[in-house]
Amino acid sequence: MRKAENYMSGMTLDVRSSEFGSVITSTQVTDSSGDSRDIEASFQHMLDLLRDLRRRKGSLYLVGNGGSAAVASHSVTDFLNVARLRAMTLHDSSLITCMANDYGYENAYARILATLAQSGDMLIAISSSGKSPNIHNAVTKARELGASIITLSGFTSDNTLRALGDLNFWLDSRDYGMVEIGHQFLLHNIADRLRLEGSA
Repeated sequence: MRKAENYMSGMTLDVRSSEFGSVITSTQVTDSSGDSRDIEASFQHMLDLLRDLRRRKGSLYLVGNGGSAAVASHSVTDFLNVARLRAMTLHDSSLITCMANDYGYENAYARILATLAQSGDMLIAISSSGKSPNIHNAVTKARELGASIITLSGFTSDNTLRALGDLNFWLDSRDYGMVEIGHQFLLHNIADRLRLEGSA
């Protein structure tokens, strides 16, 4: 009973909100060479890429599994509605199950991107663990097609996804809730900045 009580005391809102703040403020960013980047400078770089994408009418694709797919869906709403980007997810149930059935789940996103993505587009790849093969394969395909890549991951600092993007945002937590909400927070911040530019 005491063990359960101790666990629950660590789940109170004040404890969890403090932990979340620490996870966000300790976000680490690396580039394609694995070199560390300043978080705010990285946000500005991503904003520049998205502004250019919008100007060129390029497409922004977001992929994830499970909770990360939900993060992608929410973010597409923000990017399309308030940032006026041609943003889309790739997990429509009929489409993703068709591709998974025909080519294997690990290849499903890559197969869709092979038809849709073009040089100059952007892919945001989201995975809490950074270990999902279908996300890795999507990044590989988007890279082959000439798209720029942004990754968001968590858990271990050496996860594979963290080495695949032009910019790689990593959250130092093994807690799915913290990582997923953290990814949503970061993407919302980007969309909000674009929204505020439009209303200035």
